[in-house]
Amino acid sequence: MQARTHSCGALRIEHVGQSVSLAGWVNRYRDHGGVIFIDLRDREGIIQIVFHPENKEAHDLANKLRDEDVVSIQGNCVKREEGMSNAKLPTGQVEVHAQRLEILNKSVTPPFRPDEADDVAEERRLQFRYIDLRRPRMQHIIKTRYQVSKIMREHLGSNGFYEIETPFLYKSTPEGAREFLVPSRLNPGEFYALPQSPQLFKQILMMSGFERYMQIVRCFRDEDPRADRQAEFTQLDLEMSFVDRDDVLNIIEGLVRRIWKEVLNVDVPNPIQRMGYAEAMDRFGSDRPDMRYGMELVNVGDIVGKTDFGVFKGTLAAGGLVKGICVPGGGDMPRSETDALAPWAKGFGAKGLAVTKVVAPDKLDTGIAKFMQPVAAELIARMGAKPGDLLCFAADNSKVVHKVLGELRQKMARDRGFIKEGDWKWLWVIDFPGYEFDAEEKRWVSLHHPFTSPRDQDFDKLETDPGAIIAKAYDLVLNGSELGGGSIRIHRPEMQARVFKLLGLSEEQAHAKFGFLLDALKHGAPPHGGIALGIDRVIMHLCNTTNIRDVIAFPKTQNGADMMTHAPSSVEEKQLRELHLRVVLPPKAPTEPKAPEAPKPKA
Repeated sequence: MQARTHSCGALRIEHVGQSVSLAGWVNRYRDHGGVIFIDLRDREGIIQIVFHPENKEAHDLANKLRDEDVVSIQGNCVKREEGMSNAKLPTGQVEVHAQRLEILNKSVTPPFRPDEADDVAEERRLQFRYIDLRRPRMQHIIKTRYQVSKIMREHLGSNGFYEIETPFLYKSTPEGAREFLVPSRLNPGEFYALPQSPQLFKQILMMSGFERYMQIVRCFRDEDPRADRQAEFTQLDLEMSFVDRDDVLNIIEGLVRRIWKEVLNVDVPNPIQRMGYAEAMDRFGSDRPDMRYGMELVNVGDIVGKTDFGVFKGTLAAGGLVKGICVPGGGDMPRSETDALAPWAKGFGAKGLAVTKVVAPDKLDTGIAKFMQPVAAELIARMGAKPGDLLCFAADNSKVVHKVLGELRQKMARDRGFIKEGDWKWLWVIDFPGYEFDAEEKRWVSLHHPFTSPRDQDFDKLETDPGAIIAKAYDLVLNGSELGGGSIRIHRPEMQARVFKLLGLSEEQAHAKFGFLLDALKHGAPPHGGIALGIDRVIMHLCNTTNIRDVIAFPKTQNGADMMTHAPSSVEEKQLRELHLRVVLPPKAPTEPKAPEAPKPKA
């Protein structure tokens, strides 16, 4: 094979007359009455190659080419004939007249062509991922991922961060999501865990005097995959010493401004808007609100409480909440759609969903209109509605009301096309609650993790009023998606011990799980804080996809399977014995007894 002089996507009109050497995959093969055309593809683009019969050896060999063969070509770059340019290709003004062809590898008939992959079932594409990844779309996504990682390292390095690797084989600390466990052959009956994050190690690094740490790191959670989550994922992890919240937020704002500018030429606001958790829940029913559209939640309890509608009156009397949202233009929804909203809402814990339509500034129709008519004008004005709008109400405790209406506004925005492509709405959500009481376990649990510091003014509430504590935690939200979150950490050992006690850990339990951290805190720990950004989610936004599997080279399916390598799989008994393990499968569900076959007639 002769060394390449150019990539397939590099040739332009200024290269006309040059002798070039190219290599790549046959994207398309066409025989036009003796003259053979192929589109040659590599990761940089596509160029048209022409084989003329007078170059007999190359032409005869080209006649054997088929899609996805790998070839090397030498020839001359020529301007295409008048009217034959292809405006869809950057290389569309030129072509290469081949003089020599070398077939580097023949391909069997592929299960699908890369440019047909959009019409192929996802599991099929994942099974033949090496073909799926040949698509220009996938090549662009993976290239963007590399570009973003490079920007992250450059930006943080210029701001004094060291990239430091932390272990993958880690101590199990089952306080958060379910962990992946790894048996230790050298220590029978004992296990490592794959890290859900490098949280404790990066805090130890701050106590070790490194001051600014970063890492692009793989993390693992044994959870069911979702459209925006995988069991193994990649995050940008960082930690800083001698900082407060603003220092961390400013570093991240500078980083995302640079990423969005260099990748998309989009300007990120300076500064990014901040909103307290309580306000986000009150207005949007979510701690990651999508700010690209309205439909904010409106408290109407004082108005609807004056009516005779039993559902609302009963909820209010029990100390509950009645809120609603106004769906612009939703009055055109047929009754079949509005009736379907009540059972949909039950999927989020509600008892139902009340609706009515605005037909005049002081008149409602359908649904609960007859109950609300006495307060129609006041209700319509409070909700900022106009004729043709749909009003939707939820009545329950605040948690259910906010959950249902928060999900409903997102559903309506998607279904009714309120989201504009290319609209970017950034937000920092701050001042999260620190702890909540778990009624099932009958104990307090941390809403972020047990190493998050309460606000200074809330220290005295740890033993007296934990539910009122506000944490020094923060999340970065983009278009209703959480890109990452972090906090200022606890750096005093006595404060960390008090938090462990609040969470129901005895002194012995705390030391067994986190003794190394408590010991490190006693040896001079600086104030520190950090954040982690989900790189997969960042790339999803930059590449305009809603499926996390699109932005990972080798992802898992919804049930955690690798369709290409057929993982997970069973292992040999010998391997299990070496690890001192035995597999105990759950009993099979009983099967229905087969009905006896009818006797066969005698011949």
